[in-house]
Amino acid sequence: MKYLITVSLLLLSLLSWGCSSSAQKSDDNQANAQTASARKSSNGLTSFQMKNGIGPIKKEVEVGKLDHELAEKGKEIFESKCTSCHKLGQRYVGPDLKDVTSRRTPAYIMNMIMNPSGMTHKHPEAKKLLGKFATQMANLHVKKDQARAIVEYFRSVNPNK
Repeated sequence: MKYLITVSLLLLSLLSWGCSSSAQKSDDNQANAQTASARKSSNGLTSFQMKNGIGPIKKEVEVGKLDHELAEKGKEIFESKCTSCHKLGQRYVGPDLKDVTSRRTPAYIMNMIMNPSGMTHKHPEAKKLLGKFATQMANLHVKKDQARAIVEYFRSVNPNK
């Protein structure tokens, strides 16, 4: 009889240990999955930064009707500062910028122009560009009004905007 009780207690202990171990593994797996999911969706950037980039432009850039005078200034700045790496309508050292205003917001473009290193270190899309082109965009110390003029120039050459 003692033998039967001992075996029964041993079996119950094993069964209990197996169930709690399995439940613990299940809880651990769920916690790990939730943590991994949080890492994927949270890269430390706000939704504004994901859409508009990281840099001095902290709010949406309002654009209205195309300002031809501003676009002409932007063309001059682009030709003097950017054409050694960028061409319109073709890939060069950097990406083709002809339709950039279809792909990116004005704030994103301005942040990339004014904060290229910060963007390529923190923003996932800018990191992809750095990986694809293997060249860090130079900081040409473009001021906010100059970057806005470049955006207007891009808008003037973009057939979709």
